[in-house]
Amino acid sequence: MSLNRPDKLNAVDEQMHGELASVFYDLANDQDSDIIVLTGAGRAFSAGGDIDWMQKMIDIPNSFEKTAREARHIIYSLLDCQKPIIAKINGHATGLGATIALFCDVIFASESAKIGDPHVSVGLVAGDGGAVIWPQLIGYARAKEYLLTGDLMSASEAARIGLINHAVPALELDVKVAEFASRLASGAGKSIRWTKASVNIGLKQMVQSVLETSLAYEEMSARSDDHQEAVNAFREKRLPRFQGC
Repeated sequence: MSLNRPDKLNAVDEQMHGELASVFYDLANDQDSDIIVLTGAGRAFSAGGDIDWMQKMIDIPNSFEKTAREARHIIYSLLDCQKPIIAKINGHATGLGATIALFCDVIFASESAKIGDPHVSVGLVAGDGGAVIWPQLIGYARAKEYLLTGDLMSASEAARIGLINHAVPALELDVKVAEFASRLASGAGKSIRWTKASVNIGLKQMVQSVLETSLAYEEMSARSDDHQEAVNAFREKRLPRFQGC
């Protein structure tokens, strides 16, 4: 499965967000597949949220209710799908793109890729799942350093600190992922699926306790002056001038 807006670095717009809310449920029910590999078309995995869609949600604030509902479906469907999901991060994965990749079961990345959650850089709360998954993978101190600054890290650093499983040379990425997927596909399928389901019990409990609040905070931040300033700055190709409001 590929995120497929290569001309926009696979930035998630309104249509893609709606599709992501249902696609993992569909894949879970697909009788013709046992392993899911998620990657991005072109040179990026996903650049996060589409800036034009952000402006639309500013202009129509109530539209965020639908976005939040879909965000819940995206995260829960990734966790509820018993089939192993392998993230193949072929290029930069940021914002929602990073969140989706990090909620996959095993994560391979090209050494040339960078990973980060720069929600705060566009005046938003990391509400779509980043506040849940980053601390579980690398601990609270490191997670807060990256979530509060929006800094990106190299795939090699992400593998070193345990944010992802493997960083490999770009030319080896397809082979390494295919080998691992083949290994899982040849294993005891029911045991593998039910082991994933067991491991995810605790993670789902964490999602239930954090996601509703973080999404509510993100909706509030989407109405802030700083968020509008960040969108304006992006379009005008300049640094934002945040006022803390």
